[in-house]
Amino acid sequence: MTIAGLITQLLDVALGVLIAPLFIGWINQCRAWLANRSAPPLLQPYRMIRKLLHKDAVIAENASPLFRMVPYVLFGTMVTAAAIVPALGTDMPFAGAADAIALVGLFATARVFVSLAAMDIGTAFGTLGARREMMVGFLAEPALLTVVFTASLICGSTALPSIAGTLAGRELQIYPSLAFAAVAFVMVLLAENARIPIDNPATHLELTMIHEAMVLEYSARHLALIEWASALKLFNYACIGFALFLPWGLAPTGGGWLPLLFALPVLVVKLLLAGAGLALLETISAKLRIFRAPEFLAMAFLLAMLGLLVSLLLGNGR
Repeated sequence: MTIAGLITQLLDVALGVLIAPLFIGWINQCRAWLANRSAPPLLQPYRMIRKLLHKDAVIAENASPLFRMVPYVLFGTMVTAAAIVPALGTDMPFAGAADAIALVGLFATARVFVSLAAMDIGTAFGTLGARREMMVGFLAEPALLTVVFTASLICGSTALPSIAGTLAGRELQIYPSLAFAAVAFVMVLLAENARIPIDNPATHLELTMIHEAMVLEYSARHLALIEWASALKLFNYACIGFALFLPWGLAPTGGGWLPLLFALPVLVVKLLLAGAGLALLETISAKLRIFRAPEFLAMAFLLAMLGLLVSLLLGNGR
């Protein structure tokens, strides 16, 4: 473990934690512009988190210690995931402790805890949201794992820094397998982060919401941590997509300080384009009925499996 690697690792985690709400603010602005509405302030997510942190929490009388613990577990899980996903560089000493498969396990752990907390109070909406969340996760995780396996066949590793470093070091070429995997990954990203067409992050209609139904009973600092963790999860997914499909611009291992300084504006440009693209997808899409969600995620899994088969048949997808 070198000093430069440790600094890169800490910068990756700190950057994810600090700018994840800003990424959400940018997406909200783009959605408002595309819908010809007045856009909210770019820093609105920070203001909401600060406001919630200064409020007193209201907790149900029958809430167990699990209910109080889950926001901290959820936020800690997303911070741990940020330590595995390369955002600025591939020299990440902490990432050696876990690969992309363990990363999917971290996301699953967060889902299980938030679902248990939603059912802990015993409200109808919380239980409904937990059931829907587990259904989405059950269908989305195999597709995400298949996407990772497709990239690992090309690069010979399941560690995201290794995959990003290998793909960035090769000359620019089209991988048919990664093209299928990229479409599947976008579909999984939308489902896992409660975005349209699976869920609408701006709605509070009880019969349609998934994520919001699970956190209705939270307030103050607990709700602030949950919203911050949700923003960090979306940021992590965006960086996973960059590592798998747009790895160029990451600072290589042992490259010194200059590539690291160059990687920051590159990451900002990627996030701006990804946020605008995500807002465009949500604007032109209609929310699916909850009973159509399995079909959407089944298509994502089939595309990911098709990419995996193309990679096997064509020899590493070339």
